[in-house]
Formats: sequence, C-alpha cells, structure tokens
Amino acid sequence: MRLLTWSDKMNKAVVLLSAGLDSTVSLAYGVKTLEVVLGLTFNYGQRAAKKEIEQSKKILEFYSIPHEVVELPFLQKITKTALVSAKEDIPSDVDLNDTAATINSMAKVWVPNRNGLFINIAASYAESLGAKYIITGFNAEEAKTFSDNSREFVLAVNSALKYSTQNQVKVISFTQNLEKEEIYRLGEKIGAPLDLIWSCYYGGNEMCGKCESCLRLIRAKGGK
Repeated sequence: MRLLTWSDKMNKAVVLLSAGLDSTVSLAYGVKTLEVVLGLTFNYGQRAAKKEIEQSKKILEFYSIPHEVVELPFLQKITKTALVSAKEDIPSDVDLNDTAATINSMAKVWVPNRNGLFINIAASYAESLGAKYIITGFNAEEAKTFSDNSREFVLAVNSALKYSTQNQVKVISFTQNLEKEEIYRLGEKIGAPLDLIWSCYYGGNEMCGKCESCLRLIRAKGGK
C-alpha cells in the first residue's frame, strides 16, 4: 500500500467532503495527524447533492467537526453534463478496465473546473481560519481519467496557493497514491465510518449500483 503519510498535528486543516469513499477515508486519516477545524460540502446542483450533504453532515458529526455547505448556483447553471443535467443520461455499467469507456464516462459527468473552484474556495476558508492544509480525497485510480485528481494537478495548485494565500495553504490527500481497493482497506483499518459514505451519482434512497462511482466502490469492496 503506497500510503502518503503526513505528521503535523500542530497545524489546522479544512476538509473537502462529498461523503464519498475517498474524501471520507482521507478525512479519517487526517484527523489522526492534523487538527481538522471545518468540513466543506458543495451544492452545485448535482443529482446527489441532498444525499452528499446529509451523509457529509453525519460523517463530520462522527468526528465532531463543524460542517458548512457552500451553495454554487452559478455552477449548476453552466454545467450541461449528466452529473447535473437531468436531460443527459449518466453512463451505467461502464467497463472499468476499458480506458476508452472510462474516458467517455468521465466526459459525460465532467463539471467545469470543479475541483479547481472547490480548492480555491476552501483556501479562502483555510486562510481565514489560520489553517495550513486542505484535505482532499484524490486517488490514483480516478487520476487516470480525471486530470483534476492527479498528483500533477495538486502540485500545480499548491504552486499557485503559495502566491494567493498569505499562510501558503497547501492541498494534501492521504489517498493520493492509492487505488480504490487500497482506500477501502485503509478505511477499514483506521475505523472510518464506511457505513455512512455515499458513492453514487444519483441521490435516491439507495445507491444505484450501476453508475461508475458505484461500480468503483463495489469493486473496491471486493465485488466484480
């Protein structure tokens, strides 16, 4: 397991939390090494917004961390892909071993500059709170198709944050170097509240089990 380690308990952090597997496990590891002072969840009109907010709140309550929901109606307005627009079909039963299929799926759920925007908003919160770090749930598996999950993206963002924040806020992800199965096993090992996660592009009463996010979680847990 190629775990990115960190030890800086004297410093504060803000966490970006969607209630998904990666951000939840990264948070669970982060609370052991940093003082996490705030959790941020974004509502940009995504289909799963209500569930992400509900489950993020429960996860943060589990760790006794304050929660704030940031509303981004403009992002909903300009996003035309299926993650937000009900007019578009969310890809289902994607072959996760087929690179072309996963790239096609990514394009259909892409949200314009989503992670870049989230990080910059989080950096404002972090600087105002005297927090040095932003904890994210980036991972090696999805970085293969989602460029804003990659190590290169984090390095570039951190280079910019040196200039845009007075305390040089830095993005870190304790899951950056891990595949989904490794992240799930790490979550089990460190007692992350995996029963509270929501890893589905839809926002129903139960996860659909067919969208790419669900399929990756199923495989991580030892399914197909």
